[in-house]
Amino acid sequence: MTKIIDYKTLLMAGRTQPEAQRFLFVFLEATLPENHNDEDKQHFESGHGGELTPLMCVDKDLEELTNFTDLVTESEQINQDWSIVLVACLSGKNGLPTSTESVEKALKMMVQATQDGSAFSKFLAFNRQGVLLSFS
Repeated sequence: MTKIIDYKTLLMAGRTQPEAQRFLFVFLEATLPENHNDEDKQHFESGHGGELTPLMCVDKDLEELTNFTDLVTESEQINQDWSIVLVACLSGKNGLPTSTESVEKALKMMVQATQDGSAFSKFLAFNRQGVLLSFS
């Protein structure tokens, strides 16, 4: 079993699975809430706190993924300024790839989880520099 410590080991873990993996990405933007106070603003400006809002989501076959730099570059082509990306995987079944319906359902669930605040314990999260994040 591969221990996931970064994006590279995430891809390695995907390659060791017996069924084909579909990677799901939800890109989030960190913003300062409208009702913030000065302490909130200082905390946010130091790189902490704020609200996370989903900007876009995408699914990719493992074969489409190379490295984190390429993922960032591709996202920049869509012209989205995101702060954190959540990642999940879906396995195919019985040698068949994951269905489009399953992917769409899972992406909607990921977006919903970010909106109700339950996402961060369910998914891997990376900042824009590719650092694996831990939320407490």
